[in-house]
Amino acid sequence: MWWRDGVLYQVYPRSFADSNGDGIGDLRGIIARLDHLEWLGVDGLWLNPTFPSPNADWGFDVSDYCGVHPDLGTLADLDDLVARAGERGIRVLLDLVPNHTSDQHPWFRERRDFYVWREGRNGDPPNNWMSNFGGPAWTRDQASGQWYLHNFSPEQPDLDWWNEDVRAAFDDILRFWMDRGIAGFRIDVAHGIVKDRELRDNPPATEDDIEHYRWLGQRLQYSMNRDEVHDVFRRWRQICDPYDGVLLGETWVHDLEQLVRYYGEDLDELHLAFNFVFLLAEFDAEQLAAIVAETEALLPELAWPVWTIGNHDTERFPTRWTRGDPGLSRCALMLLLTLRGTPVLYYGDELAMPDAEVASERVVDPAGKLDDPDRPGRDGARTPMPWSDEPGAGFTAPGVEPWLPFGELAGVNVAGQRPDRDSALNLTRDLIALRREEEDLRTGSYAQAVVDGGLWAYRRGDGFLVALNLGSEPASVPADGTIAIGTRRERDGEAIAQSLLLAPGEGAVLRLA
Repeated sequence: MWWRDGVLYQVYPRSFADSNGDGIGDLRGIIARLDHLEWLGVDGLWLNPTFPSPNADWGFDVSDYCGVHPDLGTLADLDDLVARAGERGIRVLLDLVPNHTSDQHPWFRERRDFYVWREGRNGDPPNNWMSNFGGPAWTRDQASGQWYLHNFSPEQPDLDWWNEDVRAAFDDILRFWMDRGIAGFRIDVAHGIVKDRELRDNPPATEDDIEHYRWLGQRLQYSMNRDEVHDVFRRWRQICDPYDGVLLGETWVHDLEQLVRYYGEDLDELHLAFNFVFLLAEFDAEQLAAIVAETEALLPELAWPVWTIGNHDTERFPTRWTRGDPGLSRCALMLLLTLRGTPVLYYGDELAMPDAEVASERVVDPAGKLDDPDRPGRDGARTPMPWSDEPGAGFTAPGVEPWLPFGELAGVNVAGQRPDRDSALNLTRDLIALRREEEDLRTGSYAQAVVDGGLWAYRRGDGFLVALNLGSEPASVPADGTIAIGTRRERDGEAIAQSLLLAPGEGAVLRLA
């Protein structure tokens, strides 16, 4: 299965490559940069939303599920991208947003029954649910006096997945895109599309709850993660399986036992479910190793993990995890590309690209506009891909102001890193190549070998040991073999007898003797 053995690459289309000089990335820009993805060695390309949208939440407020946003191109451009990527052995996944639409979608005017409408309670909202962007999750329609549900912004009304017509409409949407050659879907808010039918109040958050729940003041017990959502994914599998379409879920749950349920007891739901317990952990060997071990223990037999170290909703890993330490950033990339499971790179990860500074007057993210110091917004992780350090950064024409500002270009750009054997870019490419060459690194078992302070070592199959020193002191692990790839590239090919010594912020993939 290509999605099991391969590497996925996530692109935020507005920020990857601008083909027409308007400062906005587009589909023809992605086509022009497919050679980079082929050179890197990726197998799948996940595009963040490409649908028409008023951009209240930058594509995650869809006004037409079967079109393309004119800023990004045309349906013919998307067809061409699928074909050109396919010529390079790269499959294309779309970002499907089934939890909510834009309030500009025709459905919101013509199919009121497609949405969650209720009478208020004594002039107040129907229940106590809070929006993930802050404030009540309900807005009152002045004409009717009723309230509609929006778990995000008021411009993103939630669909009513208890309505069979909504389910049938999405059946048709899935088939529409797979008939055009789309290989599958990343499903936005996969855990949240079905709500409690009785719309019961969420319980208050406690000190033991995750930070987001404490920020909202409530645990999202009834507004998200309901058992009935699994019926939807079983239905979608029946639609997608004849196409060999893959379903990749944004399963933003904070309990691994809940996470593994999204694969289905009979592996008949999602093919891959993102592990946010891992993504949101500290970059700490003991903490991460424990999460990986528990995930491996809980997954149903033949279920397949998926790992990522960043995406469009979180700070980039060199900012969030490694605090700009180059050695630790290389360790993070080595971790991602050597765990058992499908790795997903976010564009720029291969450069160890940090978050960019975005001045307050340039903020466009609705979460960033809340001006909450505890929620800095997501724009810093969505800035343009740095292809070079020249004017326009190879992203757009020189002198054109991009839709979001560039980050630091010096040393963090493709043209500068590609000829440098010691760069993060070449480390990423070489790890992907080694993974492709070695079955143990693709499908071999995971077995924890050592976790001691900052040291984390694990075996992949019978042939490889991966050792990462995430601590502040030198560490060693018993081993015999040859370093296949080290984060310090001068050690590649080094013979190891009895013990592998690693400096702080150093990692190695060891071919065992």
